[in-house]
Amino acid sequence: MHTNTTRTTTRLALVLTTALFAAGCGSEKAGGIGITHPRDQDTLSPSAVRAKQVADAWDGSEAAEAWRKGYFPMGEASQPPGGGFHSEDDKTAYTTQSYVLRGELPTTAPEEGTAKWEGGGSLTRPLMDARQAYTALDHFESSDVPHLTVTEATLGEMTIATSRGPATVPAWLFTLDGYDEPLKRVALRPSKLPKSPIGEAGESPTELTQISQLVEVSGDGRTVTVLADHGACEDGPRVKAWETNGSVVLSATVAHVEQDLPCIASMASKKVAVELEQPLGDRVLLNAFMGRPVPYGEWEWGSPSWS
Repeated sequence: MHTNTTRTTTRLALVLTTALFAAGCGSEKAGGIGITHPRDQDTLSPSAVRAKQVADAWDGSEAAEAWRKGYFPMGEASQPPGGGFHSEDDKTAYTTQSYVLRGELPTTAPEEGTAKWEGGGSLTRPLMDARQAYTALDHFESSDVPHLTVTEATLGEMTIATSRGPATVPAWLFTLDGYDEPLKRVALRPSKLPKSPIGEAGESPTELTQISQLVEVSGDGRTVTVLADHGACEDGPRVKAWETNGSVVLSATVAHVEQDLPCIASMASKKVAVELEQPLGDRVLLNAFMGRPVPYGEWEWGSPSWS
């Protein structure tokens, strides 16, 4: 963010230290510009230094082990009815999360449910009831705009991407007026995010910017797409990945664009796809700026530990 030439967005300035130039197992690749940058041990950039610090703190830590044992969704919490929507208005209502309840929701439900991973393993977590799931689903209830009408709900299952791979989890199946198949909404609550072994980067007028959220991990795990922030007078975000055997640390930076006119003091987010040297797998996807995992979408509501 800029007003004239003054940068007010939180950034990172780091002092390079000799100890961080020692040989390691990390490597760095850039996203958004499609160029791989080989790492030079003697000329690590400040953002690479920070990424290495974050990776070193997480790799082999109790936090990383807790992450691999927990249930952390990395995919959409809701799934539309099979066969797609009947109209553009219905599709708009789903996108804007606009629903109207025209029926009774169950008032009782089990207190716990179980996530079961395709690769083996399971974990029991608290369940949200039908009303809580509907409230999380509906962000814009109004009958005056395009909306979907919910008539009832039953407890069932759905498959969702997680930090440990695809898992089958309990879900509320909402019957929609005019549809034969239900809309599904995850009912299982995420695990508590482990305390990060490293703090946030400090404030400074230069270098790192924020990565807001994870948008998508490709089917083969080789590409991650994130939302990265940039100011009105910056040339969009560039995101690099520092990869180790235990983690992938994403660092976002921007370039200032000189303009004759004053800049609008506003922030924007842009999707950036980052190609990895190896599939993400069960490695922890970390935000270099915050020093903690990159959250998927709107999952902050389900786990206060994300905030």
